[in-house]
Amino acid sequence: MSNDGNKKQFWKRNAAKVPGSIQHVYGAQHPPFDPLLHANLIKAGNRPPPATPGKPKKATTFQEFESITSDAWDVGDDDDELLAMAAQNLNIEVVMETANKVIENHSKQQERQRQDDTTELERREEDTQEEVAEDEEEDEEEEEYRVGEGDVTSPEVSFASQSSPYTDGRLVKSQSEAPIGSPKDAAGEHAGLHRQRSLPHRPPVIPLVARMADQNTSGTPVMTEREASRLDKFKQLLAGPNTDLEELRKLSWSGIPRQVRPITWKLLSGYLPANAERRESVLQRKRQEYFGFIQQYYDSRNDEHHQDTYRQIQIDIPRMSPESLVLQPKVTEIFERILFIWAIRHPASGYVQGINDLVTPFFVVYVFEYIEEEVENFDVSSLQEEALRNIEADSFWCMSKLLDGIQDNYTFAQPGIQKKVKALEELVSRIDETVHLHMQQYEVEYLQFAFRWMNNLLMRELPLRCTIRLWDTYQAEPEGFSHFHLYVCAAFLVRWRKEILDERDFQGLMILLQNLPTMHWGNEEVSVLLAEAYRLKFAFADAPNHYKR
Repeated sequence: MSNDGNKKQFWKRNAAKVPGSIQHVYGAQHPPFDPLLHANLIKAGNRPPPATPGKPKKATTFQEFESITSDAWDVGDDDDELLAMAAQNLNIEVVMETANKVIENHSKQQERQRQDDTTELERREEDTQEEVAEDEEEDEEEEEYRVGEGDVTSPEVSFASQSSPYTDGRLVKSQSEAPIGSPKDAAGEHAGLHRQRSLPHRPPVIPLVARMADQNTSGTPVMTEREASRLDKFKQLLAGPNTDLEELRKLSWSGIPRQVRPITWKLLSGYLPANAERRESVLQRKRQEYFGFIQQYYDSRNDEHHQDTYRQIQIDIPRMSPESLVLQPKVTEIFERILFIWAIRHPASGYVQGINDLVTPFFVVYVFEYIEEEVENFDVSSLQEEALRNIEADSFWCMSKLLDGIQDNYTFAQPGIQKKVKALEELVSRIDETVHLHMQQYEVEYLQFAFRWMNNLLMRELPLRCTIRLWDTYQAEPEGFSHFHLYVCAAFLVRWRKEILDERDFQGLMILLQNLPTMHWGNEEVSVLLAEAYRLKFAFADAPNHYKR
């Protein structure tokens, strides 16, 4: 109470310092004198102050003024003499010679100006013609790229032994990245790319792999020979009576073809058994079990104990992406049921914001079993009811399998995320001390930006197509979501080293780290990121134990 009293007395004594009080502007009460606004102040009797003795008396008539200033323009006798002397000393020949030189110099200057103008005009015309020719050449190259053989497929890159655990030590690129045509064509294409980079005012060109299958995670583009060969390997492996899961992981690490991704994810997540004969019965049993949970628990969503959970789920779903998919009423209903049933069956954590994002990749991939269109623009309600039930149940069980490995991320106070963020800070300090010290200098805490990376598994930082490609490897990598994700986050942070070091204040760094420019990323960028993460994993194999959990 004494403290409160002192505060009140302070503000009474310092009324001018009260927060929010109006401060007087100096001079506001005495604005500049304006005769129009202050005419009433001008009185007939008012007179200006008497002049000082040292100043002459002010003239009151024009005659007096004229008499005072009449000698200002008078030319004296001395001036006449000077002018006469100057006229006598002037030589007519000198005058003419000087005048001719002036005219000649002026003519030369005009001629040079005309030549410069002509040269500049010709140069501008040549530049314009070159730009037009370059634009036409770029259009032709882009058109050739659109229709070229194998150029509309997603590039997949297999890295050397330190980049991928399942290669023979060579850098292998898909045929879609190999140069097509003569060396001259390749040189022209390289020149076109160089011109694009040298013109920053042009908007970035999104590769076709991102515009088509890569961007929409759907579509059926023409495959290259290598991709067709990989698809055949997957089909042969999956067609056997007992799928070799270890071999399937090796094959899946560098990406899974869209046609076999649904069944591959179900096998790698442990949802389906390796034995082919048992798969159908397991699917039927698990799907029936899920809808049994719906009948048992879903009606309680409006009960007093559960209504807060259900309300939070309803708030979070519209914030998810892609909006064109999750805002469809049928999809919203499915997501609400999946998230509510999971929360009821896991009371240790319940529903936590961020879990909702983890449903989307499973849902989108399992929709691919029934459609060939772009999933973002597809009306999910047009699917048969049985297909929708299967997609919903499969998404629930696979999401549950994922969360079983990282559930400490979502228990009270989220200790799993706290540990992973601390491990990320220590790892980055060993990988790139310059970046680490730069963020320390401007007081950027890792928890301020990396919490979301761990909570949402980078889903808010990457496009959906990249998340699905990333999860191909997470499914194939032992402890991919719980352990390998840490190294992916470290590689992801160091990937933006230049941009981070260019920022020189806290606000700029936070804006960058929360809005990283990955909108145009595709399979190739994700493959490079994963390769670097794999290198870090083995380079720091002797890291502390908390790196592994």
